[in-house]
Amino acid sequence: MTAAQGHVPGRYKIDDYGGGGFRFADMSHRGSILALPTGVSAITATAWNEIDAATVDHALAEAGELDLFIFGTGKDLMPVASALRAKLRAAGIGNEVMSTGAAVRAYNMLLDEGRRVAALLIAV
Repeated sequence: MTAAQGHVPGRYKIDDYGGGGFRFADMSHRGSILALPTGVSAITATAWNEIDAATVDHALAEAGELDLFIFGTGKDLMPVASALRAKLRAAGIGNEVMSTGAAVRAYNMLLDEGRRVAALLIAV
């Protein structure tokens, strides 16, 4: 994904992560991403504590119906603001917080199962 593009339409498994980015859709992207059923977008957050309401609002507006939203908080499991998690619950969407590695594995597994899942993944 190029910086000018910033968004790749479609649903993709994450093929690899590390080195500050991700590989998916036969491309690589340096930085954090938001993977939705409608596509994968670059996000500006570089750490778990930079995940903001605007990003969650964007996900809610673009994702369509979701069963689960996964937060990948970087190398380690870190807390996500309770207000952000509550916003997802209020919309009827379950959410889980885990390290980015665990989040990538869970996201890919759920995609394989055909589940309606989205993930916000902080690059490691």
